[in-house]
Amino acid sequence: MTHIHLERHDPEKNLHRFYQMFVTPGVFGDWSLVREWGRVGSPGTVRKDWFANEREALAAEDTLAANKCKKGYRPKPSK
Repeated sequence: MTHIHLERHDPEKNLHRFYQMFVTPGVFGDWSLVREWGRVGSPGTVRKDWFANEREALAAEDTLAANKCKKGYRPKPSK
């Protein structure tokens, strides 16, 4: 299972957002890409997309992560 956690912060706009996603196998041999997004510190919105195989799910995850990085999201800073 892969896991990506991205955050975007802009204190001037009071913008503190997160976007996380992970790929996980399903019960019937399928794969899902689970995404959660929202304001840091609050519960987020969750969406699950299903794929026929792991390769397709990982490709979708990579595409989404690249698009979020273009919009200013960065990997969560380590503490």
